[in-house]
Amino acid sequence: MLFLLLQLDGDRYALDIREIADVLPFMDCKTVPGAPPEVSGIIDYGGEAVPVIDLSRLLANRLAHRRLSTRIVLVRRSTDLPGPRLLGLIAERATETVRRDLADFRPLAVAGASAPYCCGVALDAEGPLHLIHCGRLLPEPTHRAPFEPAVSCG
Repeated sequence: MLFLLLQLDGDRYALDIREIADVLPFMDCKTVPGAPPEVSGIIDYGGEAVPVIDLSRLLANRLAHRRLSTRIVLVRRSTDLPGPRLLGLIAERATETVRRDLADFRPLAVAGASAPYCCGVALDAEGPLHLIHCGRLLPEPTHRAPFEPAVSCG
């Protein structure tokens, strides 16, 4: 299988290429008042307002560095709302891919660890490679919030 590699503070992460709709250059997001801290804002993608999550904020408790290798990765997300939805992920050093067998990623049982988005880890000469499950990146209330129908103001 093919995976997109991300690197964050010396750690490597992998996204299943099948979940990715597009990879865009980094761009500023329009802020959303009252959004959770990991939600950077929204971008316009073909007329659709796409919420964008900062992976650095979520995984390392800091804002993403603005570099040439920082990308917005659009992933397909299914919710109980009709039709597929997109979610943008600000990802640092998202410029390489790697082929791995899905069976290479083994569950990592560490007492006290609570990262539901990490589906497993594969080891190679460069160290651990963590597999991220996009559907588990956010806790349920935050996960649902960007996709909730708009409230009528009238």
